[in-house]
Amino acid sequence: MIFHGYFRSSAAYRCRIAFNLKGVAPEFRPVHLRRGGGEQKSAAYRALNPQALVPALETGAGAVLTQSLAIVEWLDETVPGPALLPADALTRAKARAFALAIACDIHPLQNLRVLDDLKSRFGAGQEALDGWCRRWIGEGLAACEGLLARELQRPFAFGDTPGLAEICLVPQMFSADRFGVDTAAMPRLRALRAACEALPAFSDAHPARQSDAEA
Repeated sequence: MIFHGYFRSSAAYRCRIAFNLKGVAPEFRPVHLRRGGGEQKSAAYRALNPQALVPALETGAGAVLTQSLAIVEWLDETVPGPALLPADALTRAKARAFALAIACDIHPLQNLRVLDDLKSRFGAGQEALDGWCRRWIGEGLAACEGLLARELQRPFAFGDTPGLAEICLVPQMFSADRFGVDTAAMPRLRALRAACEALPAFSDAHPARQSDAEA
C-alpha cells in the first residue's frame, strides 16, 4: 500500500491512527499542501484523487481509495482486529454519527481551501480566519461533548477500546489547540483525548512525529 498525506492534515492524521491500530505500515509519500501553490493540485496527484485533497491510499490491488473515513472502514473490513467499530448495530451507528459530526460538519470549515477562499474572496486576515475556526470548531466539539453525555461512562467513547470515534476526535482536538479553542467545558472529550494519546497508536501518529513534519 502507498499512502499519500500531509503531516498536519486532520484527515491524514485519522488514517495514520487507524494504520497504527491495525498494525499496518504503508509506504508514505508526502503531498505538501502549500509548496508551489499546493502539490495536491498537480495533474499527477489529481489522477489519484480528482478532489485534489489528502489522503489517498493506493491499496496495492490497482485501486485508489479517497476520503479518510472510507479508508478507515475499508481497513476495518479487510485487516483483522482490533475492530474499529462496535459490534452491535445501534452503538455502531452512534459511533459513526459522532465521527461524522467531526469529519463532515467541523473539519470542512477549517479546511485549507475554505480558509484560502475566505482570504482571497472576502479579504479575511489571519485574526478573522482564526476566529472563524474557533467558532466552528468550538461549537462542533461542544455538540460532540453533548453526544457523549448521553452515553454510559466507558473506557472509550463507545466501548472498551478506541475506534472510529477516537480516530476522528484526537486530530480534531489537535486542531482545536492550533486555533486556540477553549475546551475547558468539555471534560469527556479531554479525558478521551488523554486516554488515547497515552497509546502508541495515537502518539506515533501525531503530526510532530511524521517524516514530513515542519515547525
